Amino acid sequence: MATLNFGGTQENVVTREEFPLSKAQQVLKDEVVAVIGYGVQGPGQALNQKENGINVIVGQRKNSKSWDKAVRDGFVEGKTLFEIEEALEKGTIICYLLSDAAQIAMWPTVKKHLTPGKALYFSHGFGITYSDQTGIIPPKDVDVFLVAPKGSGTSLRRMFLQGRGLNSSYAIFQDATGRAFERVAALGIAIGSGYLFETDFKKEVYSDLTGERGTLMGAIQGIFAAQYEVLRSKGHSPSEAFNETVEELTQSLMPLVAENGMDWMYANCSTTAQRGALDWWKKFRDATLPVFKELYDEVAAGREAGRSIESNSKADYRENLEVELKELRDSELWQAGKTVRSLRPENQKPATPKGEFKNESSKIETVSN
Repeated sequence: MATLNFGGTQENVVTREEFPLSKAQQVLKDEVVAVIGYGVQGPGQALNQKENGINVIVGQRKNSKSWDKAVRDGFVEGKTLFEIEEALEKGTIICYLLSDAAQIAMWPTVKKHLTPGKALYFSHGFGITYSDQTGIIPPKDVDVFLVAPKGSGTSLRRMFLQGRGLNSSYAIFQDATGRAFERVAALGIAIGSGYLFETDFKKEVYSDLTGERGTLMGAIQGIFAAQYEVLRSKGHSPSEAFNETVEELTQSLMPLVAENGMDWMYANCSTTAQRGALDWWKKFRDATLPVFKELYDEVAAGREAGRSIESNSKADYRENLEVELKELRDSELWQAGKTVRSLRPENQKPATPKGEFKNESSKIETVSN
């Protein structure tokens, strides 16, 4: 384990240099890693482990869309793809990658297959941290740990195929065998992590729920919508409003931030942009800080978890979700985005014989403001 120093704060990390894939393969050579669930994180983690030489099987409900996807991805029924209970029985490490609501429903089945010496692996601290609401309390004679990739399963897979790694956190909740650290570190490397930084289950879920509702998804959508609305109300076209709000950020500026940091991105923009950004960023910080404090308090109190469990456990959850997603999808902001994306060079149709570009999706109806 290496130690990093962040301005006086030290963190324990695991890198691929000190814990190479060959070491991970050796640690896991006698394990059967059962990935339970093939939805958001399951495909990326299972495929990356498989291609890294780990003995991985998938447990999923038969005749479901996820089962069919696993088959398309190369998992073979009766060999590497099984019904959930059979996979639970075969697995020595159970990667519990169902949704939070599904984890609650499936827990009695999972628990009975957690025999002494096995390991229970999560990619989220939700079930353990909010055990008073989820009922997920593992037996004392199994290892319990997590590896939480800092991104979607899709990103984990894409970066793996590009020869890159998505950073992940890791945490050990219970070390029954004395091997929990080497098991969790090996799995973190095997799924394609860039490096692993240490946390605990509570901190992982608090930061994760805050981030999802904040800068990663909720806050950024709110800021996008507000700026787009102001620009449109002042007479700017949908194309101009979207490009200035979203496209320039995601396609031009964020890659610069990812490369070398915000200060480097500022230094590589015009002096006018620099001055404006430096003058205004603290105003946005001060305006949103109370909202983030309220958000964190709601997460820490368990109320966000309660709302998620209640909503996601309803029989009509997916129907209600589709209504809310449709509101986003049908908004002028993201209809403009659909058109702008279609006009990126890599998405354009071949030119006509006269060299004219034609794209029937390049028109949107605008709404009056």
